[in-house]
Amino acid sequence: MTNLNAFDLNLLRVLDALLQERSTVKAGKRVGLSQPAVSAALSRLRLSLGDELFFRSGKAFEPTQFALSLEIPLRNLLAQMEELISGSDAFDPAVSDARLCISGADYFAELLMPVLTERLQATAPSMRTHLVNLVPGEPFKALTLYDVDLVLNPEMDLPGWAEHQRVLKSEFCVIARSGHPRLADAGVKPGSVIPIDLFCDINHVLFSTDGKRRAQGDVALKRVGRERRVMMTLPVFSGVYRVIAGSDMIALLPSALARHVAPSIGLDIFLPPVNVPSVQIVMAWHRRMNADPAHKWLRQQIAEILDNL
Repeated sequence: MTNLNAFDLNLLRVLDALLQERSTVKAGKRVGLSQPAVSAALSRLRLSLGDELFFRSGKAFEPTQFALSLEIPLRNLLAQMEELISGSDAFDPAVSDARLCISGADYFAELLMPVLTERLQATAPSMRTHLVNLVPGEPFKALTLYDVDLVLNPEMDLPGWAEHQRVLKSEFCVIARSGHPRLADAGVKPGSVIPIDLFCDINHVLFSTDGKRRAQGDVALKRVGRERRVMMTLPVFSGVYRVIAGSDMIALLPSALARHVAPSIGLDIFLPPVNVPSVQIVMAWHRRMNADPAHKWLRQQIAEILDNL
């Protein structure tokens, strides 16, 4: 058993960096040590903990099962130590070089990231942010399987290790290209309700990350015994509204996004013939990041931006 009195706690920072980077060179850059110093620290860790911790597998630098079992408890411990020593009030975004990864639909590339970029340039110029695609089917798993810090997704059951905050309630409207012939012939003007017979008869494009042909609009139609003609699915919202702009199909789109893109690409906005329930969007993260100062600060910025939508 390792004697805590004889254990160098600085080695824990090196172990955490190795678990995150899977590289002695990159881990050294993260903690400000040379590659030989990291290798020496790893040797001491192996001796103290009685485990190989990392091994070479071809070009990969892989952790042992024991090392993996330490990853989350260790990150929680270091976050708590950071909060204990400095407190969240000591965080200064102006000098932070934190890197944070957000997983979400391209909806957030349009409506969140430009505003967030303006804020970061003004208040946290060295902070790095990345927006990556949602993981189809189980989006919140990205918080454990990938290097993702936050997930923005419609509300659903969360695993016990996740925390969340409601950030946006998304309403829906119908988009069609300006001057859509069938809508024009029927005398349906932008801003008005599309008659249900016409709505169901025109071909639809559906946003779906996994190719499923049913969504909120279809549930609403089923309640009144109707069905629409979904002829195409696309995994990105930008694909949906660009197809609509160049065709005679229509689509349900989040209203905030529709209002944002409609003027620039030639879209008209209409109301659906049935009440399509709004979708509650949540921001979710791993509980281990609760006390991380940079993480808390970024969560606050995102919540404020989305609240304004």
